Amino acid sequence: MRKNELAVRAYDELNKLYPDASCSLDLDDPYFFLVRAILSAQCTDVRVNKTVIDLKKVVDSSDAILKLGEERLSEIIKPCGLYKAKAKNIIKTTVIYNEKWNRTIPQDIDELVSCPGIGRKIGNLLLGELYGIPALVVDTHFKRVAKRLGLTKSDDPATVEKDVCKVSDPSMWIRMGHLFVTFGRNICDARSPKCEICPLSDVCKGKKK
Repeated sequence: MRKNELAVRAYDELNKLYPDASCSLDLDDPYFFLVRAILSAQCTDVRVNKTVIDLKKVVDSSDAILKLGEERLSEIIKPCGLYKAKAKNIIKTTVIYNEKWNRTIPQDIDELVSCPGIGRKIGNLLLGELYGIPALVVDTHFKRVAKRLGLTKSDDPATVEKDVCKVSDPSMWIRMGHLFVTFGRNICDARSPKCEICPLSDVCKGKKK
C-alpha cells in the first residue's frame, strides 16, 4: 500500500473509531488557549486545564497576567512542571501579545515560533484550533503512531511533520492530529500497544510480535 493510501486508510478507520476526537485543551478564550499551549509542554492536558481554571480565579486577562508577575504566576502554575521557565515564557509572550500583536494571535507560523515557549507543535496547534488553518500537530503520540504505520521513519518531529504532510491532504491534518493522539493514548500505547483490537494491525509496520 502506498503511503498516501495508507494515510487515508488510517484517517478513515480512526475517524470511525473516534468520531468525537478533538483537542483536549479547553478553548474558551484565544489568549488563555495560548497560555494553555505553553503550559502543555511535558504536562498532561487534564492537568493544564485544571491549572488554568485556578489561574483564571485570580486573573481574567493578559493585562492581569502581567500585573500578577512572574513569581506569583510560577506559584499558581507549579502543578504543570517546569513552572519557572513556563512563567517566564508566558510573561514574555504576553508582552508580545499585548504590544506587538495588538492582542490578536497571528495566523503565521514563523511569527508564532519566534516567541518564547512556542515551537512548531504549539504554533501549529494555535493555527489549527483558533483559525482552522491546516496544520499538523506532532506530539509523542502522533510521532509514535506515524512511525509504526510506516508514514515516516524519523523520530524528529519536524521531519515527521514533513513526511506525513507529503502523503496526506491538508484537509486531513487538523483532525488527523486529534485522531492519532487519541489512538496513541488508548490503543497504540508506547509500551503495551493493544494490537489485538487495532483496526490498522494488518497494515502496521511496527506492531507487537
